[in-house]
This record gives sequence, C-alpha cells and structure tokens, in this order.
Amino acid sequence: QVQLEESGGGFVQAGGSLTLSCAASGSIYSVNSMAWYRQAPGRPRELVASIRSGGITNYADSVKGRFTISKDDAENTVYLQMDAVKPEDTSVYYCNVEAIVAGDGLYYVQDYWGEGALVTVSS
Repeated sequence: QVQLEESGGGFVQAGGSLTLSCAASGSIYSVNSMAWYRQAPGRPRELVASIRSGGITNYADSVKGRFTISKDDAENTVYLQMDAVKPEDTSVYYCNVEAIVAGDGLYYVQDYWGEGALVTVSS
C-alpha cells in the first residue's frame, strides 16, 4: 500500500505565493512520475504540472512562469511552488504519483492520488 499526504493548501491573496507538498510512503520500489492536478467546481480535473524520474517537467500553459514543480527523491516528496497566484487558480489541488510497488514477490506500476488540498485565491 502507498499513502500520499498532502499539505500546504489554504487562503492566499492574488499576487501572493503558496507551496503545496505531497509525501508518498509505503511499499514503493521506485517513482516514475509525480504530478499536481487541480479541479475547480463544475470543471474537469486538469494537469497543472508533472515531473518525471529524470527531472523532466511539464506545465499547463496557464501556470507556466508562475508555478514550479520540484521533488525530493530521498523523501519521495513533490512540491508545487505557486507564485503570482490569480483568482482563477482557486481549485482543489490533487497530488498524483505513478510508482513501481512491490507485493507478493512481484513488481507492478500503480497510480495513486492524494485526497486534495483546497487553494483559495482572493482578489
């Protein structure tokens, strides 16, 4: 079993900064990728940023230049530094981890989701 613990959500004024973190723990053999998604009320979940095991990052156009994704491999933790936030960034942010896990003598790829962290940006 793998558990994801998210932290860092909250209220922030437009133009301000906020950092989200997500720590993965459990029977992890290795991590393929880590990502942040977000979902606003009435809208589909969308990719915000991702980072692969080699460090290659990908960002949604709406956050390029404002958000930075990073990771700590030793702690299996991913961060999302959110700068110059806008009211339209208000969403529930979900951590996603694709990991190779071990169980019953086998290794297999699994996808895990955090419970979500609410970020509210006031104008």
